[in-house]
Amino acid sequence: MKVTKAEFIISAVVPAQYPEDALPEIALAGRSNVGKSSLINRLISRKNLARTSATPGKTQQLNYYKVNDELYLVDFPGYGYAKVSKTQRAAFGEMIEKYLLSRDELKLVLLVIDLRHPPSKDDISMYEWLQYYNRPVCVVATKADKIPKTRRHKHVKIVKDTLNFQPHHSFVMFSSELGLGKDELWAIMQSHMGTMDPEEPLEEGLPAE
Repeated sequence: MKVTKAEFIISAVVPAQYPEDALPEIALAGRSNVGKSSLINRLISRKNLARTSATPGKTQQLNYYKVNDELYLVDFPGYGYAKVSKTQRAAFGEMIEKYLLSRDELKLVLLVIDLRHPPSKDDISMYEWLQYYNRPVCVVATKADKIPKTRRHKHVKIVKDTLNFQPHHSFVMFSSELGLGKDELWAIMQSHMGTMDPEEPLEEGLPAE
């Protein structure tokens, strides 16, 4: 997708604040500091529309970014940060669970994982939860540029094995620094939105789904 317009819309804390224009929504879930903001900025070709918090775990809302007036990227609060209180974690969990189970506009969840490390218990729990409730999911393994090319597939295997990754889900190796995986991820997102022509040629020689 060629992004010509991208804007921050709202940090929502209750469903009444969610946009009401019925555009498709792609949600991003992942641990604090996993690189969700950098991923968003790379997808929309902006340097700092999605800003990285200096304090991990600080984001406590669903941050909505509208792209080309066609869809929203919805950034979840990062999970797994030890200094966030149990009360805060419970509130985050309740807000995210309610959104995931009831939001009709949700078309896909991007589970963002650091390719350099095996998925955490929180990553595994989130993946299992999404499977249990049959939510569409794409695992995005970020920071691929930090790993030598010859070792990347080994790391991919570790991530998939640790998650017990299911073949009917999508998986993208991504680098916000290099743009690796950007076009592949957009193609997957568009296919879930129902906006991509199956015959449309994709960049990087990727087959249409």
